[in-house]
Amino acid sequence: MKNQNFVFKQFAIITLIVSIWINISEVLRYFVFVMPRMEIDASAVSTTSELAIYSIWWFWDTLLTAVLVFAFWLTAKSFDNTNKSVFISSFFIWTAVFVIYWVATANMGLSSWDMLLTTLPLSLLEMLIGAWLTSWLYSKNLWIS
Repeated sequence: MKNQNFVFKQFAIITLIVSIWINISEVLRYFVFVMPRMEIDASAVSTTSELAIYSIWWFWDTLLTAVLVFAFWLTAKSFDNTNKSVFISSFFIWTAVFVIYWVATANMGLSSWDMLLTTLPLSLLEMLIGAWLTSWLYSKNLWIS
């Protein structure tokens, strides 16, 4: 993969496929582990339509997936399509997105510090599986024309 040029079609298809995993993981983690432990302002939620909330959530997850897939592609350009690339790209995105978000949320008092003990390992697992799926899909070279 070191000599492979960036192919947007391949990137887009891999992003859409991996985003299925990321969306499922994000929704499950939120509804099972996060929502029951957070104090949510019901008035803010009731004034926003569910369609708008889920559309934003889908957009966020797809953007997160695109960044993960691109980071994997960049990492694989240097280290080839290996477990090292999976670990580096997933750890980088996990740190840049989830660690910063959850530490900031806890620091502002919007979540508890003990919630990080659940959300951070689960989100790291999500990124590792997402990067592994990306690696597997890139290794197939199915969408290069």
